[in-house]
Amino acid sequence: MPPTLASVVRNTALHLTVLAGADHLERPVRWVHTSELDDPTPFLEGGELLLTTGIKLGKSAARLQAYVHRLADAGVVGLGLGVGLSHTEVPQALVDAAAQRGLPLLRVPEATPFIAISKAVSAALAAEQYEAVTTSFEAQEELTRAALGKDGTTAVVRRLAARLGGWAALYDGSGALSAVAPDWAARRAGRLAAEVDRLRRRPAPSSAALQGRSPGIDTADEDYVVVQSLGADRRARGFLAVGTEDRITPTERYVLNAAVALLTLTLERSRELRQAEERMGAALLRMVLAGEVATARQVASGLFGGLPEGTIRVLVAGAVAGPEAAEALSELGDRAEQAGGKVGERLLVSREDGPHGPRLMVLALDNGAAHRACLGAVEEQEGLSLGVSAPAALEDAGTAYAQAERALAVAQRGGRRSVDHEEVGAGSLLPLLGEEAVTAFAEGLLRPLRDHDRTARGDLVASLRAWLSRHGQWDAAAADLGVHRHTLRYRMRRVEELLGRSLDDTDVRMELWLALRSGED
Repeated sequence: MPPTLASVVRNTALHLTVLAGADHLERPVRWVHTSELDDPTPFLEGGELLLTTGIKLGKSAARLQAYVHRLADAGVVGLGLGVGLSHTEVPQALVDAAAQRGLPLLRVPEATPFIAISKAVSAALAAEQYEAVTTSFEAQEELTRAALGKDGTTAVVRRLAARLGGWAALYDGSGALSAVAPDWAARRAGRLAAEVDRLRRRPAPSSAALQGRSPGIDTADEDYVVVQSLGADRRARGFLAVGTEDRITPTERYVLNAAVALLTLTLERSRELRQAEERMGAALLRMVLAGEVATARQVASGLFGGLPEGTIRVLVAGAVAGPEAAEALSELGDRAEQAGGKVGERLLVSREDGPHGPRLMVLALDNGAAHRACLGAVEEQEGLSLGVSAPAALEDAGTAYAQAERALAVAQRGGRRSVDHEEVGAGSLLPLLGEEAVTAFAEGLLRPLRDHDRTARGDLVASLRAWLSRHGQWDAAAADLGVHRHTLRYRMRRVEELLGRSLDDTDVRMELWLALRSGED
């Protein structure tokens, strides 16, 4: 802590006397400045102890009061008036003005030179800086040893909390709480989810200070909280939160920064390891999709502890083209891996660039943690679509992958967040008819009939729809149209003439029906 006015006054060698503002002596002194100007404020930054002999002040109460107001407004923490030169004693008007503004006023005896006060404060400031450097160095050594130990990041969080005399919490890249110290702080750390989520959306590194109390915490548990994102390439790999009873001091800030640097380095090194694991996982996934399950099992048993066992699903995610597409897919993969890792669930993930843009493939247990995490993530993340295969055995992963790709295509065409293969297999073909190629085919096929209806009598398009919907039953279709069946037969012959096709052909009927359903008529 920097020296305070109280510590300066307690220095018996200075023989200072407090005449006003005794209740504000705990203010820190950032510097000592001597000035005989009537208005020294242009040369001040705030936090100074100002010393003067008052040679320019005079004895006017109004002038002395204005002088005190200027100093207080400029952030001066204390005023020392040297007696014995311009003033034999401190003017009572100056004392009254200082008391009114709560500005500590010190009487400096003639025997005490101003330089002695400056030296005393400078020595205290130097001692504070030395203590800060020493403490920071010791803390950095302690935190480094903790980071290199077997507990790693958890040990860093524990040591940091002890150093700050408060609590500390570490969150992973998805915002989930991964370590907290002491244990009782888990509830407080959990209430910072919204703040952590806000930082997730900002480039790393970034921070937020919650001065006053943690969100949702009772007033009896007031905290000063700082939340810091951890990452070196604009993407947050994790988050660190600390809570203290009072605002952290400059020395404590050095300690916090040391912890942030160590945790960032640890997470970045872990990221490099994860990237190597991802490349191996992608190779294993390609082997499984190619049907080489036995070989993949042999390789995975030594590196990954084995492959997913039981019923699996293949999930394929795609993103709207753009610079953020790859990042969105990467975050989706991270969330899947983090969700699986928390419950010890095995999965395979591969990020690839395909002909239709970047793709993320996930092979995970059916309805497992990773599967659920992917479904939740695409609902939250704009621009992502997900195709999900039917449940399958690991040996049928290749088929499941094809199913997931088809489901993804349906999701992207329909502007949907996710589509299961079951929806594609059990649903209708009609949602697929909105594709441009199908629409163009329908318009070309039906154009002769629509041109006829615009220039002549007959309502051929409506008649064709009624006849096809009644499966070629003349009486039923004619009744729907309100015409005689002979009239309907004439119209259908006219349809065949205009299209140059026979309505007895089942394929022709199917194409006409799909064309009618894909259009607006």
